[in-house]
Amino acid sequence: MRITRLVAGSVTAGLIGLTPIAIAAPSQAAVTLSTTTVSTPSATKVVYGDSFDVTVDVDAQDGQGVYDGTSTLYAMEVGSTAWVPVATGTYPTSSFYDVKPAAGATYKVVYGGYTDTDQGTTGKNYTASESATFTVEVARKITYPSSGFVIKGKVTPSYAKKKIVIKVSKKQNKSYKKFKTIKTDAKGKYKITLPRRGGTWYWSFVVKGDDKYLANGFVWKTFVG
Repeated sequence: MRITRLVAGSVTAGLIGLTPIAIAAPSQAAVTLSTTTVSTPSATKVVYGDSFDVTVDVDAQDGQGVYDGTSTLYAMEVGSTAWVPVATGTYPTSSFYDVKPAAGATYKVVYGGYTDTDQGTTGKNYTASESATFTVEVARKITYPSSGFVIKGKVTPSYAKKKIVIKVSKKQNKSYKKFKTIKTDAKGKYKITLPRRGGTWYWSFVVKGDDKYLANGFVWKTFVG
């Protein structure tokens, strides 16, 4: 019995000595996760002066959304090789509203990444990522009156002393034939008085496109009974 008690006491003492090691917490640090950025424009073609929106989604490799850091919208205008920042959101997934392109351009959204300032916690670091690019084309704007045979307005931007092709047809959607070509003035303005032909006629006004801008135009209806 005496020997048994001594052995039990020795085992107990040994366990007490090991206890601090058994309950010690392992060191912890923030983990680093890769990210994926997706951007979606509300339109891919707009008229000069109009705007479009861009929605943004940033997800981490663990499948969770990213809410730390910021994302920036960049544009590269036709004819340029440089990316220019357009706007930076408050959060990674902030949408960009009322983006007004000056000309056709390619866009992308870049998430800048995020580093947890307390590296001794179980926080998360996120790597930077950028979305696939998308293009928004811009058509020139051409203004015109609401009624009458005197058609006048203005073409913008950069359409001084350039052609407007006018065609005419008895049918709204086909069989147009060339009527006349006119030119804008130094300010991009134009004016023409249409002939008072009997019956219903449709007049097509078209301004040509170029590298930066899409063609645009309108159809005008006249009637003389």
